[in-house]
Amino acid sequence: MKKTTDVGIDIGTSKTVIFSSSKIVLELPSMVTVDNDTLDPVYYGEKAKQTMGRTPDSLSCVSPIKRGVIADYDFAEMMLKRYMEKAFANKVIRPRIMATLPPGLTELQHHSLANVVESAGGRNISVIESPLAIAFGLQMDITEPKGTLIVDIGAGTTDIAVISLGGIAACDSYKVASMDFDAQIVKYVRKEFNIEIGPLTAEAIKKQIGTVVERPVEIIMIAKGRNVFTGLPESFEVTSTEIYEAIKETALSICNAIRAVLAKTDPDLVADIKEAGLYLTGGGSLINGMDKLIADYMDIAVHTLEDPTHSVVRGAAAALRHPEQLKNIDYQMRSIKELEIE
Repeated sequence: MKKTTDVGIDIGTSKTVIFSSSKIVLELPSMVTVDNDTLDPVYYGEKAKQTMGRTPDSLSCVSPIKRGVIADYDFAEMMLKRYMEKAFANKVIRPRIMATLPPGLTELQHHSLANVVESAGGRNISVIESPLAIAFGLQMDITEPKGTLIVDIGAGTTDIAVISLGGIAACDSYKVASMDFDAQIVKYVRKEFNIEIGPLTAEAIKKQIGTVVERPVEIIMIAKGRNVFTGLPESFEVTSTEIYEAIKETALSICNAIRAVLAKTDPDLVADIKEAGLYLTGGGSLINGMDKLIADYMDIAVHTLEDPTHSVVRGAAAALRHPEQLKNIDYQMRSIKELEIE
């Protein structure tokens, strides 16, 4: 029997997550492999991700979401439609959907996201900025006149926002995040070892030995790539200290972005943040030492979340359960009035 339910959707740069009935029902890479001649999708999700750097001339690997916003509307719609069918198999009818997006975007970009979700088969759609969704997930009363700083380090953007009185007082969606660590690792390995590695290998190195503070005990990893001079496959040994050298500047630029948001925040709100600390989340927050680096750099206590990779989508679903607080968010109510299907 079909049933109505509340659904949170986070269509991110690296992955799409769907939350429903108090659990994650789908989590797959935001990626599509397409036929170059017909432009028809061939693979979605994890299988599409595994084709990165491995496709023949007849296929291309496409990321419909770039830096947190829709880059290819058609492929984003096809991907989300497939994912919703996979998640629900037509077992729900007319779900209330809350989709998330980075802070500081235009109203047109809000509508673009909502239209993609609607075209993919969603109904009763509204959108919310990711820091507000995180606050709902933390069960904060965002209507209080009190400053709360949330930092969400995703794959394509680092979303930084100061929340007060039910809205965002200052924010930035900084276009440096976890995928930039991967890019710096690729660059470093080529420069120091004369070896080309792909994005999947760089991501594996980051997850296994990556660090933004110097480790007291060095970790070593063996990886494989292509020698830039001979073109032949080659193994190499890389250490956590070398990866620290490769990505430390990128990590510091994220710290500077947080400081820039505080610089344009009212002093009383900054005083609240100093007292309460900031909340750090997102997959990029999992890299070793990120919380310590930010705490030392900002001289502010850093609170890490229990489930950082899913905090946004869990919060989006939680926001639907608190409509009385949504009334304080002007853009949110405009989206509901214009897009909700009675």
